[in-house]
Amino acid sequence: MDFKLTDGQEMLKKTVREFAEKVVGPRAEDVDQTGIFPRDTFEQMARLGLTGIGTPEEYGGSGGNDIDKVITVTELAKKCAATAGILSIHTIFASVLLKFGSEEQKKKYLPEVTSGGHLAAFALTEPNAGSDAAAVRTTAVFDEETGEYVLNGTKCFISGGGQAKYLLIFALTDPSKGVKGLSCILVEKGTPGFSVGKIENKMGIHGSETAELIFDQCRVPKENLVGKEGAGFKMAMNALDGARIGVAAQALGIAEGALDESVKYMNERVQFGNPIKALQGLQWYIADMATKTECAKWMIYYAAYLKSTGQPHTKEAAIAKLNASENARFVTNLALQIHGGYGYMKDYPLERMYRDAKITEIYEGTSEIHKVVISRAVLNSNGK
Repeated sequence: MDFKLTDGQEMLKKTVREFAEKVVGPRAEDVDQTGIFPRDTFEQMARLGLTGIGTPEEYGGSGGNDIDKVITVTELAKKCAATAGILSIHTIFASVLLKFGSEEQKKKYLPEVTSGGHLAAFALTEPNAGSDAAAVRTTAVFDEETGEYVLNGTKCFISGGGQAKYLLIFALTDPSKGVKGLSCILVEKGTPGFSVGKIENKMGIHGSETAELIFDQCRVPKENLVGKEGAGFKMAMNALDGARIGVAAQALGIAEGALDESVKYMNERVQFGNPIKALQGLQWYIADMATKTECAKWMIYYAAYLKSTGQPHTKEAAIAKLNASENARFVTNLALQIHGGYGYMKDYPLERMYRDAKITEIYEGTSEIHKVVISRAVLNSNGK
């Protein structure tokens, strides 16, 4: 395997880093304090082609692969985890449509979400269907007379749900079959019967809106079925594999950003007559932070490589996400400790990074769920 980024990827990294430093970073504190979705930043990302990474140019995308997504999300998360999360979750829509959508759906919707500046969302979670995704109860029963699916139910904790123009809703088209009756329906914002409920007040990633979605006799045309009826659970699990690599990249960016802040602070802060970088105890903190973060990075790149080359990657995506998210919490904790009292204050970004890091251990599958996924894969591998 070649561990070197291509010239194009190096250029992408440089471009996104400059954008993050000049645009995303200066707004991060305000986005965190107000909790307002950074619509103008998202539109700038669209103009830069970042929202189209991973989608072929023929559908309005920027081309590229999953490694390019990792590079982009990581660089953004160094400065603002909320902005990085918005982009990462937004790309799930395009990945699902590319793999399972009809040609007509690809031509109609992909240009809108890749280069058109419109946000997309992915809605699986429900009040009683979090880690247990098979417990979904939202229904989408087909009305033979009108040729429409009629959606009823509630989704919760949906990232960007209230801001998105296009949403993928996982619902039971045949409730009698349970999870085998789960399907994916595309719903547009403004469709009668679809409304946005509670907007959650979260611990972190405040700029990434988290919403409740309510469907009450919401009718959508049969053409909005993505893939086949009953294929929804397989589609959702496939999408989550990719989403977990995205969250891992977000966690990596948080850790790298916190490490950067710590190195800068240790070079500038003077105590006992010398910069605190001379203190061996803090040097060991940096060594631990750098080692764990570097290891997390290469696991993420490996998972992204497997996905981009069409190889099985469920286990590797779970390992990458589990490891990177736990490392983000570990690194931000030590980074805050290095900063001492200053790290606890909102004048520095560490307390925000510390809060933002926690969500990476929860969404797109908790750490405990990933341990189940990993252990099953290992135990069933027969030593291979």
